[in-house]
Amino acid sequence: MMLRHGKVIAEGWWEPYGPDFVHTMYSMSKSFTSTAVGFAVAEGKLSVEDKVVSFFPDDLPEKISDNLAALRVKDLLTMSTGNEKEPTQVCVKEENWARTFLAQNFAHAPGTQFMYNSAATYMCSAIVQRLTHQTVLDYLTPRLFAPLGISGMRWETCPHGINTGGWGLSLQTEGMAKFGQFLLQKGQWNDKQLLPAKWIDEATTFKIQQPGGDKKDRPKAQNDWLQGYGYQFWRCQGTAFRGDGAFGQYTIVLPEQDAVIVMTSENKNMQGQLDLVWKHLLPAMDAQAPQAADLSRLKTLKLTPQQGSRTTPAAIKKKFKLETNSLGLKEVSLTFQDNTCSFTADDHTITCGLGTWQRCEATFPGTPPRLISGGMPKKTALSKIAASAAWTDDHTLVMQWRYYETPHSDTVTCQFDGDSVTISFLNSITAMNPKAQDVRRPLQGQASL
Repeated sequence: MMLRHGKVIAEGWWEPYGPDFVHTMYSMSKSFTSTAVGFAVAEGKLSVEDKVVSFFPDDLPEKISDNLAALRVKDLLTMSTGNEKEPTQVCVKEENWARTFLAQNFAHAPGTQFMYNSAATYMCSAIVQRLTHQTVLDYLTPRLFAPLGISGMRWETCPHGINTGGWGLSLQTEGMAKFGQFLLQKGQWNDKQLLPAKWIDEATTFKIQQPGGDKKDRPKAQNDWLQGYGYQFWRCQGTAFRGDGAFGQYTIVLPEQDAVIVMTSENKNMQGQLDLVWKHLLPAMDAQAPQAADLSRLKTLKLTPQQGSRTTPAAIKKKFKLETNSLGLKEVSLTFQDNTCSFTADDHTITCGLGTWQRCEATFPGTPPRLISGGMPKKTALSKIAASAAWTDDHTLVMQWRYYETPHSDTVTCQFDGDSVTISFLNSITAMNPKAQDVRRPLQGQASL
């Protein structure tokens, strides 16, 4: 979505994605957590100079180092906690994330060195909840989401019921765009000042420099991860700033152009994605004699379903008993009817369109793919899936499962050989990183009566 002068000037979604669905924000969530801290500051509940240890008297280590004692809320917000190592993966493996965070080694003086730190954002969420007795999501709802007309959002929680803060928010594209416009308007909405403009300025301006310099293929001035960091906002080349999340979840605010650009995607080259904005969109907005763009293509965007034949070899009309596997599944079967193929593993069924996208809601062990385990529901929850299937040859059925409230998908290949089947999985995160491994091993099965 693109907004200019407060109005939507272009928008488009690639089917099976669409405007009505929420989408996983990954670290774009951080900017909302920062905004919750801003509301708490505006209401006099805390100051960014407050010491972090003051909020967690029952979770402190036996010995509090000088660096931990000096740690401020501001240092959490600016990713300058002084941790020796990024602690998120350690924290999310434990029951009490705050206690685990505070027990880490703070090797450097807080406020002196930038190191990306999602657990630090979680600590901001935990502080807001300690002070307000509400999750960040509940706290923001009457202050931000409701006034902006944003609804349907979800936010994952830790084992103690605290929103994960640094990730885990799911939101519609329009909600991201409204948030960007709210920031562009310095906290004002419908002629009402929801959050002081002073906080917006403080949160989105340069606070600390990320480490790094010129590289062979990219000078520092053209690296959007080296333009400085605010309170959970990145500075961009020029005067823009942004919230961003893994795989290209962006809310870019361009004050000079009076514009907001929002993107959701699954993209490995996030800098390349921003380069397209600076190369094409920014000059068009700055042009002295702008020309009308043909936006008709935006109404017909569609991801290609699985390509191949709809033919159904009779040999697969069987149930297959599976060998012992890491997913704990015992039996699979496929059923073809009209233009659909239903893949059933035990009591999990995913219905695919043959040559088309078929929407369904289903559970399946190990799905959907995700970048971080923290906040993952303990019980397998229903996922919204758009699925497509086709035969790539007489013995191979390939299915695409798109989890359209996330950036991710699975490619599931069923290879039939007489009375045997081998089912292999390749999730889209693994596909982008050949060095990674999909933890779900191929399933082996034999036909049963």
